[in-house]
Amino acid sequence: MIADFRHRVALEERVSVADGGGGATESWNEVATLWAAINQKSGQERERADRSSVFTRTEITIRYRDGVSTDMRFRQGSKTFNIRTVLDLDGRRRWLKCTCEEGGPS
Repeated sequence: MIADFRHRVALEERVSVADGGGGATESWNEVATLWAAINQKSGQERERADRSSVFTRTEITIRYRDGVSTDMRFRQGSKTFNIRTVLDLDGRRRWLKCTCEEGGPS
């Protein structure tokens, strides 16, 4: 399993920054850079509001890390992977498998 961890990804969390006018701007803050196993599982096209979008379902496995949630995302270069589920694979806090969607809104 450890040999599959050949991809370098950044784990990011969403941050709201006050814009000085009573509103806020959302941005992403890098939490950590990690080694990961990335496996693309499926892809599909969705139509919303008369627009087509392509989504790719991807599983990203990392070493166990506290605090990883569905409010976060992974970034690999220009690709972003929005985390949809987080699972402790064997219940022993060794590995986290995150089901992610590449593309579309976060």
